[in-house]
Amino acid sequence: MGRVKFGTGHYSNSDIRVSTMTSTMSKTTTRTTTITTEHSTESGMTRVKKVSQVTKITSEEEADRVQRKPSITLQSLNVVTRSFEIPAGESIPEFDEKPNSSVVQEGKDVIFKAKVSGNPKPTITWKRGSGKPIKEGAKIFFDTILKENVLKLDHVTPDDEDAYKCIASNTHADCTYTVSLMVTECQEKQLNFRTMLKKRSAPAPKEERKVPDEKEMWEILMKADKKDYEKICLQYGFTDFRGMLKRLKEMKKKVETEEVKVLKPLEDLEGKVDSTVTFDTVLELKDPNMKMQWFKDGEPLRTQFSLGKFEIKQMGTKFMLSVKNLTQKDAGQYTLVVGDKKFTVGLKVKDEPLRFGVELKPIKVVERQTGTFECRLTKKVPSVCWKFQGVEVKRDDKHDIIVSEDGLTHTLKIKDVRPSDVGEYSFSADNLTSKSQLQIARLPIQFPSALKNVHVKEKGKARLECELSSKDVRIKWLKNGKEITRSPKYNMMREGRRVELIIDDAELEDSGEYTVVAMQDNDDREYTCACTLNVQDRFATVKSGMSDAHPQTGQPAEFCVVLNDEKVDGVWLKDGKEITDTKNIQIVKQGAVHKLIINSADDESEGKYTFKAKGAESEAVLSIADPPVIDPDVLSLLAKDPITVKAGQTATIKIPFKGKPIPKVTWFKDGLEVFEDAKTEIEKSPTQTVLVLKHCVREDSGNIMLKLKSDCGSASANLQLNVIDRPKPPQGKLEFLEHTRKCITMKWKAPRDNGGKQITSFIIERKLVGKKSWIKVGEVDSDTTTFSTNKVEEGQAYQYRIRAVNSEGVSDPLDSEEVLAGDPIESPGMPSQPQVTDVTKEAITITWTPPAKDGGAPLLGYIVERRKKGSNRWIPATKEPIQDTKFTSDGLMEDVEYEFRVTAVNRAGAGEPSTASNSVVAKDPIRAPGMVKDIKVTDSTNSSISLAWDKPDSGDEPQGYILEMRAEDAKEWTKCSKIPITSTHYTVGGLQERGKYFFRIRAVNEGGVGEPTELMKGVYAMPPPAAPRFLDARMPSSMVVRAGTALCINVGFSGSPPPNVIWLKDGIPTKGRENITKGPNMSQFLISSAQRSDSGIYKIMLKNDYGEKYHDIRIRVADFPRPPTNLNLFEEVPNTVTLSWDHTPDNIEDGRVQYVIMKRDASTATWYTVTDRVFGNKYTVTGLLPGRKYFFRVIARNDIGDSDPLGLKEPWYIARDKERFSLQLKEYQEKDWSHAPEFITPLKDHTVHRGNDCTMSCAIIGNPRPHITWYKGKILISEKLKYWYTSSNGVCTLTIPSAEMKDADEYTIMAENSLGKAKCSCKLTVNEKGVTIIQNTIGESPRRSKHIM
Repeated sequence: MGRVKFGTGHYSNSDIRVSTMTSTMSKTTTRTTTITTEHSTESGMTRVKKVSQVTKITSEEEADRVQRKPSITLQSLNVVTRSFEIPAGESIPEFDEKPNSSVVQEGKDVIFKAKVSGNPKPTITWKRGSGKPIKEGAKIFFDTILKENVLKLDHVTPDDEDAYKCIASNTHADCTYTVSLMVTECQEKQLNFRTMLKKRSAPAPKEERKVPDEKEMWEILMKADKKDYEKICLQYGFTDFRGMLKRLKEMKKKVETEEVKVLKPLEDLEGKVDSTVTFDTVLELKDPNMKMQWFKDGEPLRTQFSLGKFEIKQMGTKFMLSVKNLTQKDAGQYTLVVGDKKFTVGLKVKDEPLRFGVELKPIKVVERQTGTFECRLTKKVPSVCWKFQGVEVKRDDKHDIIVSEDGLTHTLKIKDVRPSDVGEYSFSADNLTSKSQLQIARLPIQFPSALKNVHVKEKGKARLECELSSKDVRIKWLKNGKEITRSPKYNMMREGRRVELIIDDAELEDSGEYTVVAMQDNDDREYTCACTLNVQDRFATVKSGMSDAHPQTGQPAEFCVVLNDEKVDGVWLKDGKEITDTKNIQIVKQGAVHKLIINSADDESEGKYTFKAKGAESEAVLSIADPPVIDPDVLSLLAKDPITVKAGQTATIKIPFKGKPIPKVTWFKDGLEVFEDAKTEIEKSPTQTVLVLKHCVREDSGNIMLKLKSDCGSASANLQLNVIDRPKPPQGKLEFLEHTRKCITMKWKAPRDNGGKQITSFIIERKLVGKKSWIKVGEVDSDTTTFSTNKVEEGQAYQYRIRAVNSEGVSDPLDSEEVLAGDPIESPGMPSQPQVTDVTKEAITITWTPPAKDGGAPLLGYIVERRKKGSNRWIPATKEPIQDTKFTSDGLMEDVEYEFRVTAVNRAGAGEPSTASNSVVAKDPIRAPGMVKDIKVTDSTNSSISLAWDKPDSGDEPQGYILEMRAEDAKEWTKCSKIPITSTHYTVGGLQERGKYFFRIRAVNEGGVGEPTELMKGVYAMPPPAAPRFLDARMPSSMVVRAGTALCINVGFSGSPPPNVIWLKDGIPTKGRENITKGPNMSQFLISSAQRSDSGIYKIMLKNDYGEKYHDIRIRVADFPRPPTNLNLFEEVPNTVTLSWDHTPDNIEDGRVQYVIMKRDASTATWYTVTDRVFGNKYTVTGLLPGRKYFFRVIARNDIGDSDPLGLKEPWYIARDKERFSLQLKEYQEKDWSHAPEFITPLKDHTVHRGNDCTMSCAIIGNPRPHITWYKGKILISEKLKYWYTSSNGVCTLTIPSAEMKDADEYTIMAENSLGKAKCSCKLTVNEKGVTIIQNTIGESPRRSKHIM
């Protein structure tokens, strides 16, 4: 169903363009028509809105001018929507600034401009209404500065006259705005009327008619309009048009008219009740101020007291009386009195019976759209009533009741039609009633979020969910085409437009296709959405498996398996057979933990236990574990009496025990484990063990221990084994207390082992040295261990032996060494090793010390021997023994290496020679080196120190160096290397970090070791001393931090020793809210939530023993800027507005504050940014349209964001050039607007930080339009890509992006046209103050927004 509405209106004068190319009188008529069409389709509602404006301009020319053709301008808007619903944040295309129809002279240029907005961004196309292509050479482009779409036609011709369409399209709608182009002839081409008559071809033969005389012609012309004079003259054959007009004017002056002449008389009227009638007459009055009055039935009409009942109007010579809302009382005689004349007419009022002109009709409305019922009465009634289902409907948010101006048409609109609005609607007026039905075309149910295929593991939760476009629906679920209902398995949930089907503990048979079916009232269709549920086998893995169990008999046992999935069940097996719950066995499942509990373990519980689940299996063995036990009676019996056997017999020890598993049996003797061998046997069984010792010997006696051990425990048994035998020999060495020529006394010790029996006596035997037979010389009891005999011969050598006796026999003997009866003389001992004390090429001097033992007789002297090194032959150095302990051996061969030894001599002869001396070369002696020079430290680390030195000046050439060191807390010097160092530098490693060490060095050669040279002071094991320095050479000198965010300063540095870090704020050490982290090479200063009071100069000071370093950072804690104040607007240049304001208070603290200038046409609600990089407090806005009202506002912007806007409540009006309308237009004198370029706003000096953009602007006027060039110093930069420059409406701008130090210079703009040239200069200063770091950067372009920070 479609609906069309028509409406009419008038545009304001600013929307009508009047073209006056010649001196004419113009009559302008404007008609605006709005057509809105709605079409219902299955996919939704399509709305087409068409707004058209037709302006007709007709001209009345004077008699001496040529009549012009009428011009008609057309403007219309046509909107075709595509989308049923437009998402939030998006919109159809809208013409913010519409193109205007134009009437231009042939050969001139015409420009159509349109500014369009919409989301998504519309695409713009231009077309001709006739379908013809736009002329070649037409320029279609987008003005990036003014943000306008432009169609420019150069040198228009009559062929270009047409309607032109600007089409803006996006995904939601197509908006077409149509304007007209009228092309007028050039003034030079117009011909006067006489010329046109001459050039006219002969008219076609016409029917002959009587030519009226001059009087008749005058009467005809008097009754006609002036615009038809020419046509009438041609029609009646009057060619002297000018003369006719002249005579007509003269005749008009001579004719004396009456005071009141009726050109159109009043007429009787008949009207219906509640209608309006108008009496009208056309009168020609001699005196325009003549008094006139209306009467009804002889009574004067007083319109001021009629409450709008009567309305008297005059339009030129036409006089009217309107009577509104007719009633029977209004019938009668109406009289108009003008001067001395009266004109009377009658008015009849008809009262027709009330009836429906148009009754209600059934309608069908798309859901959520507006339904409209409309009916029309034949006459106006005081009260009507709308009802729905018998209940009165009143005007509210849901219903809109509209009555037309004449009170006859009644409309009911039902907004946002829903199913509850379906039913019977009725309209009642007096005793008339009209009824009709409203039906709804339900919107199809859609699934914005459809069901998705679900894959879930067995025992898992399957969730099928979707979202519907409406919540007023009925839902049912199908599985494989069959309906399912709510049950413990199926949980059906619904919340708003979302529906869910939840399947807990899904099984494999739950796989299949699931469908949600949605139905709604007043709609027979079913809307479905399906998905597939795939339940997969759930396989688990063992996260923690079983362990073997070893309980004691009667104790509980437990097996535990932990899976990675608590949804998986399993089964327990024992030796391959499934286990179920019994009195003694419990099976427990706790999530992913599965347990098998045996309350009391016994022999039947032993076996292999298995837990099986899908994808997982675990096994373990249960075995009884009783600790080994030995009968306490057996233990007491073994401890009470030892086991005694004789040597050579067999000892059998048998001990019973209990234990499971069978324990490990180990026998020990005197703490040492006993192993089986030829004489030892160990027997083992589950209940006892036997130790058999064959051929026992005395050594088998001792402590015997049995040790039983298993994983469950241990047990032991101890007993004593005593093997009796003959005793062992007496202990030790037979000692002679006296051996003189008359007596020998000896002493011994009792045997360590008496053989298990008491020693009864000792037997003493003797033999002569060299003889074999032993003779018993005595026997003593067991308590005596000494013996003395005087039966000896002086000087005779004897040998003695002792035997111990017990009840088992006699022990082996203890033999003595040879002993003399008296003192013997022996050879002397060995002298000490000879030491070389002096060496020359001919002689070597050695010394030695006497032997420790002289052999019992005085020394007779020493024998000195020598040999060449490597030779085995010793040669005596003298023939006779030497009495002294010093000897010089001469007659040596030079450069031959010798060794020496010394032998002592006494009465008994020569003793053992000494060890050989160190080898020595027979040559003149080498001097020991002198002291090492200039020892110094060349490098150091945390674990090493490198030293270097110079050779000594004195002494012979050193062959090496001995470097020694000593820690600060040590007293002894230690060598740094095992062998002498051959070079003059060395690195000592393995040192303790930051330990202090002392060093000394000595040179060494064959001549000896030189005196030590010690380093003057201790050296620390650490890198070489260095003053502190900062690692980052480009550390920031300033930072901007937003209030409430973190202030974090990271500093890296170096120095040896590591410097101490001190943080200062405004010269005072920081304290309180900051958190300072320090390391050997870094430090961090952190305030988690910065405040404005944290602004200041922060100094980082590094200091150690070798210097100090500091760096200052200016921290500014800022927030959104406060708005500027005191906004003033004034006009310096026509069609421009200059804004001035006072800086924001934050501009003093923040040199980076800039301003954003925005404007808004009073007819729209959209703000547009004029510019966003203004650093001063004054700006001129250009490109404003005359006759429009604008709002302006200024926003302060810094690195944090935008301030609140500063604006004015009243708009600024751009004055329109005054239009002059005159009947007599003078000839147009074109004014010469040409003039040389002139700067009305010069350039200003700029100062920027390095890395920031710099924008410099100026304003210039000139005609012809000046050519602009820019210079940096004397270098032309207009063609360089680095610089951006624009020129629009006389405003010239140059932008220098990311200004560097080299950009600092004088910049000059040169404007030049044919009449002259002008230039203007400014200076740019680039501040080298460090880079400003901004923490918590808010996007690319910070804005004032609650959700940003």
